[in-house]
Amino acid sequence: MIAFFDSGYGGLTVLKPVMDLLPEYDYLYLGDNARAPYGNHSEESIKKFSEQAVNYLFGQGVSLIIFACNTASSVALRFIQEKYLKGSKEEDRKVLGVLIPVAQEAMRRTGNNRVGVIGTKATINSKVYEKEISKLNPEVKVYSRACPLLVPFIEENWHHKPEAISILKKYLKPLKSCNIDTLILGCTHYPLMQKEIKKTMKNVNILQSGEITAKSLRDYLERHPEIESKLSKNKSRKFLTTDDPKSFKEFTEKHFGMKIALPEKVSLS
Repeated sequence: MIAFFDSGYGGLTVLKPVMDLLPEYDYLYLGDNARAPYGNHSEESIKKFSEQAVNYLFGQGVSLIIFACNTASSVALRFIQEKYLKGSKEEDRKVLGVLIPVAQEAMRRTGNNRVGVIGTKATINSKVYEKEISKLNPEVKVYSRACPLLVPFIEENWHHKPEAISILKKYLKPLKSCNIDTLILGCTHYPLMQKEIKKTMKNVNILQSGEITAKSLRDYLERHPEIESKLSKNKSRKFLTTDDPKSFKEFTEKHFGMKIALPEKVSLS
């Protein structure tokens, strides 16, 4: 089974393209909606939340976890990998993130070596995209902008309201003046506002994690048959949330067109 973990709804923008590309596998989605957004929490809290989620998912028999959350990936992924993936069980469980594939795609897409990144405070403060992009090409200039209010708007299903669009435009205005030709949506919630982002950032490549992660995961499994062979293939889908299952079901069906059973409410703490 492949598990996707996110602070809330954002990881669904990654899960859906993965399921479309690789429909044969069993998938489990865990949204920690009760504590969303992660981006406004401390580094210590984000690591604790991520560790609780990983403990829970491995306890469910999951062998591969995708951190479908840029904040958790940027702040906690390395910590989790070093703590949980060493020793005798290393080959039995893997934890991957969404950051590196997107950074690599940005390098392929930029023509003028000027890349923008928008994300939560925690992601932007970590400078993880600057670090990863610099490894690939130190000549690329990265312009980052924290957008702390967008995830709460999305989690509350307010992201198409005029207030949210007005705030989005204010966040993007400084990046427009930097002459970027590629913009990384450094939060998996943000594709739910992609239409509004495209209207503001005209003639700019907009990169989201979903399709990029799907192709990267397919390639990863092809390169690692020892991992792929352990994944169950019954086309099952299960959804978990730490908050209101009814709200989760309604949001998922409205914005992603996926008819799902009522998610199970779980406690991670």
